[in-house]
Formats: sequence, C-alpha cells, structure tokens
Amino acid sequence: MLASASPRTAPLADAAAAFLSGGKHLRPTFCYWGWRAAGGDPAERALVDVGAALELFQASALVHDDLIDGSDTRRGRPAVHRRFAALHRSARWHGDADAFGSAAAILLGDLMLTWSAEVFESAASDGDGVDAARVRRARAVFDRMRTEVGGGQYLDVVEQVSGAMTPEGQAERARTVIRYKSARYSVEHPLVMGGSLAGAPEPLLASYRRFGSALGEAFQLRDDILGVFGDPDLTGKPTGDDLREGKRTLLVAYALERASTAQAELVATRLGDPTLDLDGVQALRAILVDTGALARVETLLAELVSDARAALDAADVTDDGRKALSHLVDLATERTA
Repeated sequence: MLASASPRTAPLADAAAAFLSGGKHLRPTFCYWGWRAAGGDPAERALVDVGAALELFQASALVHDDLIDGSDTRRGRPAVHRRFAALHRSARWHGDADAFGSAAAILLGDLMLTWSAEVFESAASDGDGVDAARVRRARAVFDRMRTEVGGGQYLDVVEQVSGAMTPEGQAERARTVIRYKSARYSVEHPLVMGGSLAGAPEPLLASYRRFGSALGEAFQLRDDILGVFGDPDLTGKPTGDDLREGKRTLLVAYALERASTAQAELVATRLGDPTLDLDGVQALRAILVDTGALARVETLLAELVSDARAALDAADVTDDGRKALSHLVDLATERTA
C-alpha cells in the first residue's frame, strides 16, 4: 500500500522490516501460551494475527520511545530516527537531518500502530475456531493496553523532568510507570488476550492477571538493571545509556532515599547528562550499589518472581502450559540482554 503512493516510501517499509526482524518476541509468546494453557488449539490461525499485532505495537512503541529518549541505538543498530537522519545526510537533502529523522520516526511509529490494529482485525476472519465474541473480548484488552502504554510513557516523561523536584513518593511513582509503560503490556495483557481468545473462564483470567502483573514488573526491573549494569555487547545499547537518558527508575528512587548529600548532588548533576562518559557512568553505578539500591531492586525482583510462581501454581492450566509459563519466568527475569 505504501509503494502505491510512491516508490520514495520504500525506506519506511525497509525500516519497518528491519526493526521487526529482531527482538525477543516475548509478547506473542505469552499470548500463545495464554491460549495454549487455557486449552486452545495450537494450530489456530488467529493466534498468528494477534501475535503479529502485538509485535507491530511493540515496534511502534519502541520507535517512539527511542525518539523521546534520544537513543542512538536499538538492538545494536541505529535507532530509527538516527537511521533516517543518516539517509538525509547521505542523500544531501536540504534542511536539518535530525529534524527529518525525527519526523520519519514519528510517522513510521504511527504507521506500525495503525498496522497493529489492522492485523488484529484479521483475527476475526482468519480464525476458524475463534468466534467473534472471543475476538471482541481480546480486542478490548488490546485497546486498553495501547491506551495504558501511552499514559505510562507520558508519566515516564513527566517523571524525568519533575522527579528531582518531587522526591517524596518517587519510588511508588517509578513503580507506577513500570506497570503502565511496560509491565502490564509485556506479560499480563498478552496472556489475557490469549486466554480470552481461547474462551478462558474469569477465574483463569484473574490468575493470568496476577501472574502477569508480578512477572511483568520483574521483567522490567531486570531491564532497568541491564540498562545501567548490562554488557553493551549483549544488550545492544551503549554502557549506561539509561543514565544518560535520565531515566527515573526504581534504582534511582531507592538510591536517593539513602544517598548522602554528596551522592544526591552527583545524581542531580550527572543523571540525564547526554555527555556522560564512562567515569561518570561508573560513579553513578557506585552510588546505586553503595546505597543498597541495586540489592533492594534485586530483592523486590525475587519477591515478584515468587508471587508470579505462586499465581501460576494456583492456576487451572494445562500441563504443557504450566511448564512453558514456568520456563518463561526464567527467560524473562534471568536474562542478560
């Protein structure tokens, strides 16, 4: 459809294809096992459509997130806005290359958001074993998820610009951002979508919510730890990139609760500094360790994993579903990338 408008739109399609070729495919996997664990047929075509819709939405969110954060890379490659800025420079076009890159990233993110809805709609026509009522139930979860992520993204932006001025309650605000920007849409909502498509009863969907809420938050906490302490060769992002972007994570909130005056001043002056060098990264890392923030986040993460496993143990799911979801707990929380 893009090509019918003009062959000059080809870079948008190419960028979308490149972006969708990577990633963990975590959300479609949870959706699939939400379906299977509720007794759904593994050959059902509708699951492919819904999984693709989740991947398109994830890609849209990441393209916009990288632009908001000013990230240079994603998965070891230039972020989309950087990719299009480079295209502008190589073509020697008029105007500001970075502005062009930003505009193209916004448009590509919007396109993939639109495509996600279109692909989801095809689940109703492709699913021989899924009736329209079940698709509508799953679509309601999908729509709620997209709204929550937008709100969570805004809360994240607000926290980055206002967090230092309102330190009280910073930890709880950080957890709210985690829940709405990432945790619920990473695990809980995809699981509930899969279960809804399979016709799961409300008690099972409630178990999915408890499991998914706890595991999704644990997943994001691991992501926050990797964003500061991870190996860039594995994460695909520069060392300490979250610190340069000024992310007000739970790590930062916990550190500031126990920081000395000197430590707090260093966080205030260096967190969010785009020119932060390796020495600066190491200094901020030391504060996160010395204040006990890293240990506290690891403890909370372990508690959330325990909560997720307890919810799974109590859920009325198939044997293969229980085994797969238990394995996914490990994959989501013990990863290095």
